[in-house]
Amino acid sequence: MDKIVNKWLFVLTSAALVVFSLSSWAITKIDHKGLPEQLGAKQPLNKKILVGAAQTALYLPMLQNKRVGLVVNQTSMVGHKHLVDTLIENDINVQAIFAPEHGFRGDHDAGEKFNSSIDEKTGVSLISIYGKNRKPASDVMANLDVIIFDIQDVGVRFYTFISSMHYMMEAAADANVSFIVFDRPNPNGAFVDGPMLEPEFTSFVGMHKIPLLHGMTIGELAQMFSGEGWLNASKPLSLHVIKLKNYQRNMHYSLPVKPSPNLPNDTAINLYPSLGFFEATPVSIGRGTDFPFQVIGHNKISIGQFAFMPISTPGAASKPKLMNKQLLGQDLRNSAVRGLDLSFIINWHKAFKAQGVEFFTRASFMDKLSGTDKLRKAIIAGKSAQDIQLSWQKSLVEFKTLRAPYLLYK
Repeated sequence: MDKIVNKWLFVLTSAALVVFSLSSWAITKIDHKGLPEQLGAKQPLNKKILVGAAQTALYLPMLQNKRVGLVVNQTSMVGHKHLVDTLIENDINVQAIFAPEHGFRGDHDAGEKFNSSIDEKTGVSLISIYGKNRKPASDVMANLDVIIFDIQDVGVRFYTFISSMHYMMEAAADANVSFIVFDRPNPNGAFVDGPMLEPEFTSFVGMHKIPLLHGMTIGELAQMFSGEGWLNASKPLSLHVIKLKNYQRNMHYSLPVKPSPNLPNDTAINLYPSLGFFEATPVSIGRGTDFPFQVIGHNKISIGQFAFMPISTPGAASKPKLMNKQLLGQDLRNSAVRGLDLSFIINWHKAFKAQGVEFFTRASFMDKLSGTDKLRKAIIAGKSAQDIQLSWQKSLVEFKTLRAPYLLYK
């Protein structure tokens, strides 16, 4: 009898191990170096991710009797309340709000310029740092002791909030103003991929020698900008990061507030690194629809039969590409793509080339988005996605070594 019981215990134990092994394998992908990288790790049920702004006990004492400037937008929430309101309710002296691209409320089109003003709700000075004046004037900085940066990033180099942070860090250093970053998760934090920025292609959509997908949080990037000496400042910066709590970079994180008007959901954020290149082409990626960065289409040349029509959408796309035209293409709203997928841009280039129609109509902008002209030239030369991605593996390994001292999370 004991032998029979032991036999069944062995069988059940073995089966359990097989199930566990299969479930573990299901959430593992192989990265470019053949090393397993866990994706979609879930946070423990009793340990909710706490963003920097939610940890008021850590930073309110630092702000007492200080004149505070805020670099914030619609994502700067403490629970269901905006950071500006949270600080004012705690008797913090908020002197200025600095508004980056899309504005303080996140209701301006991409690239739309806006003027400085007064915030109607709080009466605080609202200062634009997008357009010509990317740094505040010295007389504005003279009235501040501390600047807080609290904006949700999406982990892609050409997403301009990290450029705005760079300029504000320089302004703070020059003015002897402390700089505090309230950290937030990177929804693309599990990926390090894409071409490295080459210096001759530096612009507002690419200021730093980092890959397209850098896999770092905004707080980690701030430490790297300062630590690597990338700031053009006359004095060292006093930098502090309020870290995330209960966070690992491979955790899935669904953003509670859309980070900009044309990234309304997780699917758009996941596809953004791959579809952003289409901004340099005649092809629409859905600006002016209810599903931006989730479709690809054109009115004359198409891949796929999904029909859509971009229309004027104030606050998101007032004059979208191919406005009021019937487009055909791909519907990616149920896509499982994550990271960088070059097949989209390569396949659409092939379709245009077959018709003898120019694809990279804004070649210089493509190179700025890529941080190099090598990607555009490789696509034109007909190289495969695999060959192109292999070409930047050595530089990615070097970048991972460079960034290692600045990482704050596992």
